[in-house]
Amino acid sequence: MANPLPVLRGTLDTLVLKALATGPMHGFEITAWLDQRARGNLELLDSALYQAVYRLEARRLVSAEWGITGHNRRARYYSLTTAGRAHLRREVSNWLRYTTTVSGILTTPHPA
Repeated sequence: MANPLPVLRGTLDTLVLKALATGPMHGFEITAWLDQRARGNLELLDSALYQAVYRLEARRLVSAEWGITGHNRRARYYSLTTAGRAHLRREVSNWLRYTTTVSGILTTPHPA
């Protein structure tokens, strides 16, 4: 397998919101969810993940509360707020438009 790619600047927040759209999770669960879907193709650093979660919480896109994990450990669980869900919809729409546009440019054949 090729080396994991760094997460593009500005995309980690959206990826975290997408993970939380499935339900409340603690940090390790968010990382595991993203890593499973990325199939090892993205370099997901714990420090960057927690910075993203704190940014999202400060912007009120995510809420947090303490809970107990399946292993009987205390952890902070993060949930998507109503504003976070709306923000995620906009970001996904923008991302799909952006990637479609860039892909179209990159796959256009060069004139002979």
